[in-house]
Amino acid sequence: MKTALITGVTGQDGSYLAEFLLHKGYVVHGIKRRSSSFNTERVEGIYRDFHEPETRFFLHFADLGDSSSLSRLLHDLRPDEIYNLGAQSHVRVSFDIPEYTADITGCGTVRLLEAIRQTGLKTRFYQASSSEIFGSSPPPQNESTPLHPRSPYGCAKAFSHYITVNYRESYGLFACNGILFNHESPRRGETFVSRKISRAVAHIKFGLQEKLYLGNLDARRDWGYAPEYVQAMWLMLQQEEPDDYVIGTGVSHSVREFVELAFDCAGLDWRRYVEIDPRYRRPAEVDDLLADPGKARRKLGWRHSVSFEDLVRLMVDADIAALAARKAGVLAPASLAP
Repeated sequence: MKTALITGVTGQDGSYLAEFLLHKGYVVHGIKRRSSSFNTERVEGIYRDFHEPETRFFLHFADLGDSSSLSRLLHDLRPDEIYNLGAQSHVRVSFDIPEYTADITGCGTVRLLEAIRQTGLKTRFYQASSSEIFGSSPPPQNESTPLHPRSPYGCAKAFSHYITVNYRESYGLFACNGILFNHESPRRGETFVSRKISRAVAHIKFGLQEKLYLGNLDARRDWGYAPEYVQAMWLMLQQEEPDDYVIGTGVSHSVREFVELAFDCAGLDWRRYVEIDPRYRRPAEVDDLLADPGKARRKLGWRHSVSFEDLVRLMVDADIAALAARKAGVLAPASLAP
């Protein structure tokens, strides 16, 4: 029975990955930051769906900004696999808090890698890289595309990407970068544009919201379904040799297309409700991110199956269903979402 440690376990990817690994028979340990409020909705379903969660799923208080807590956990748990998904992950917010973003998203990776090196742990390490490291490099982007990040978040992820490669080459660590393009789900945070759109559609449909304010509708992204992407993370750590992989669908769509389809799913005309607010534009825009996932297809055997249209539809349907349940007085936590 393998043991895995996941940072950022309470986030979208962390919760799906925890469920995936538990289905594989792993013992899963997750890291969460201590705060004055609970933020475990996405993993609460684990206690419902698995018969013995107390023996196979554990949450620990630690922080990517605190190397001592990370070293202590690695020394005590001795995990077979480590998935570093924790970060300050909002691109627009990173312009407002660049130092914090650099510390947690960038230096947090160094703290984990150093903890592995200093404890002498023979583990396999997955680093959540990001398509934002490519920035303004022309599409399609693959593992050989030059990096040109256009945000503090992208810069921090580029540092994490290269420091992971450096520790692999310098110390022989089994360390992989998963360069994941945009991947969404009903568990996506409400401040991210995809979920902001699907949630607004539900609220407008129920008469609880009048307008949706967005920034750049012409930005294009390669959007996929998050549960499929966590499988790619796991596959990377099952290979004989560590390597870096681009994960995406190979098809891009504009934010405008996302908006049009989302409102159409609810029978609404988006032009009546959407307005542009310059405050939501980034100081430096990333116009077009499009994955070339050929390497992942060849070496990992990974392919996506959920289309862009199905992704948007399931997100809108989930938000409408959750809002309808709340209006009916039925609790519908995020952990119950697909």
